[in-house]
Amino acid sequence: MEEKLIKVWNEDFTIAKSKKIIEDSFASINDKNEITLVVEDSKINPEDIIESDKGWKLITFNMILDFSTVGFISKISSALAEANISIFVISSYSTDHVLIKKENLDKALIVLKNLEVDLK
Repeated sequence: MEEKLIKVWNEDFTIAKSKKIIEDSFASINDKNEITLVVEDSKINPEDIIESDKGWKLITFNMILDFSTVGFISKISSALAEANISIFVISSYSTDHVLIKKENLDKALIVLKNLEVDLK
């Protein structure tokens, strides 16, 4: 079976400002001002959360993007912005991810398909 270039995660995610890092978070950012988490809804402990925004779906682009790659996220974010779809972007060492509100997922996948991002 051929691997899809886009993976839409089954889980629903929350983007949260937290009092502490939650171990099983998809992503955590601890900058000088706050701790930001991207975490599955089921793993949230409300006592640890300062502010949150629920109802996000995670899309992972299953392709290794070299540091010399220019404009990949720009092309995606511009097309989604033209469709009035807000995103939250996370880049890991070799892969990019975007979170999209659940209610915009189907529309976003159509936009991505039109960009010829392979949805196989």
